[in-house]
Amino acid sequence: MGFSGIIERMTDSPEIPLFETIKTLLEQARRRVLQTVNTTMVMTYFEIGRLIVENEQKGESKAVYGQKTIKQLSQALMQEFGKGFSLRNLETMRRFYLTYRKTQTVSAQLEKTEKEPLLFRLSWSHYVFLIRLQEQERRFYEIESVENNWSLRELQRQFDSALYDRLRLSRNKMAVKELSEKGHLVNNPQDAVKDPYVLEFLGLKEDISYTENELEQAIIDKIEHFLLELGKGFSFVGRQQRFTFDEEHFFVDLVFYNRLLKCFVLIDLKLGKLKHQDLGQIQMYVNYYDRFVKTADENQTIGIVLCKDKRESLVEITLPKDNTQIFASQYQLYLPTKDEFRAQIESVVLDA
Repeated sequence: MGFSGIIERMTDSPEIPLFETIKTLLEQARRRVLQTVNTTMVMTYFEIGRLIVENEQKGESKAVYGQKTIKQLSQALMQEFGKGFSLRNLETMRRFYLTYRKTQTVSAQLEKTEKEPLLFRLSWSHYVFLIRLQEQERRFYEIESVENNWSLRELQRQFDSALYDRLRLSRNKMAVKELSEKGHLVNNPQDAVKDPYVLEFLGLKEDISYTENELEQAIIDKIEHFLLELGKGFSFVGRQQRFTFDEEHFFVDLVFYNRLLKCFVLIDLKLGKLKHQDLGQIQMYVNYYDRFVKTADENQTIGIVLCKDKRESLVEITLPKDNTQIFASQYQLYLPTKDEFRAQIESVVLDA
């Protein structure tokens, strides 16, 4: 809501306290100022990187000349502006320019023109992190950071949980390319499901026993983190949602709604190895929601069995070939290593 909208709301709604209205106005103004300052700072660092690179190219020996010049520049700038212009920081600005001069950000081309200035949507700390990544992975995390308003900490957590690699596992080559160009699109039920889900934020230990109720409670206690791990468009509906059928009570562990797919998403938690009965149970829950809960303008319900261990062969033989509603995904309570996911990716044959 813009300034005029807030003032109009204050005028039309006398029940809103004057203090709260002005407070909202000032907070929005502060956010705009911070965003402007951030964009200006990032743009300035990009320009510093450009000037350093262009100056290096004039030297007879690029490596020796450039290193000597950047050291002298660092000393002069630190004397005038402080330690923010250390040799390491100047080298980061140089790398930032080299990384982004021929690519695109989410919002604008990064080739400066008089008609369209450069525009960066993230903080300098975000870009310092992103320039370490390979091009396709970097573009993906940049898009997701902008669209989901990720803090640097959230970006680092998503990277550490190998979100890009997990999404790549279930996609063909064309879809993998699309990840780096458009980010994570949620157009069908398969797009909304991950395998595995990484739940290290729950604080549960692999070597310590816990019950399904304790797992569920840990998720509820960290519901914001769990929603972030679920991905785009999810909102929490409730836990242990009861429905009665043939005078018998049934309880769905966790119920969510995905506004992008316009459907309910039911999650059933299992501690041990997945059994075919577990898939039959979630199928019954999904059928009930489709027939008695969802409205005519909503899409079919999705059911996910979240388990500690599963066999793909059991899932394939239990579910119909044309299945688009029932899924089984593993969860793990630790952050995976890149090598672990790289090994998985190498074992998957991607369709051409």
